[in-house]
Amino acid sequence: MSSHAVTTELVEKTILAFTRLDERGDKKAMNKLAQRLQKEQPNLLQFAAAVRNEHGDAVGEAAVFYATLMWAMFDRGREETLPRLTSQNLAEADKVVTEALATVEGLAEKEPHERVAPALVKTQPHIYAKLHELLAEDIKEAAMTPETAATIIKPTEVVIEAFDAAISGRRAGERQGTQAGSVKPGRNDQCPCGSGKKYKKCHGVV
Repeated sequence: MSSHAVTTELVEKTILAFTRLDERGDKKAMNKLAQRLQKEQPNLLQFAAAVRNEHGDAVGEAAVFYATLMWAMFDRGREETLPRLTSQNLAEADKVVTEALATVEGLAEKEPHERVAPALVKTQPHIYAKLHELLAEDIKEAAMTPETAATIIKPTEVVIEAFDAAISGRRAGERQGTQAGSVKPGRNDQCPCGSGKKYKKCHGVV
């Protein structure tokens, strides 16, 4: 298992946080999360939104939700902001996932939540275990059709592969922080990357 693998504890904490948000109907917190995602991971949202363009709103919303959930799992517990996924990283991740799935015999006959490749699961076993559980539960409770699950599982796997590659250094992501030409924050100002830390303890570390 990779040293970059997200732990079971962080996966469960992410699910708990999302469940509480949903139960409270906290639109303000949801909007804040959406705004942060838009700022930090625009290419991720664009990638997930492409599913909506091809398969309609219901499937697209499911794809965006699961992509957001995967991002949150990788993001939780990190001291620095996740690398911003690039369109190139996502395209390469799509190739990796496509090739890995092509090695799985009888893939199309499997239940939607089981359409994964062992090689991919090894990179982030705890995230994949939770993905399997959530999709199976959504299908069982009729929160999602099997067809929708079958459509969104591959894009979700692409997101997992892209983040795993970015944080492990296998493929580059964009480091998030101050942009070239922007006004440099003071050392005691909040870091513009969104981490909540002072600049001197985050991207201002010398």
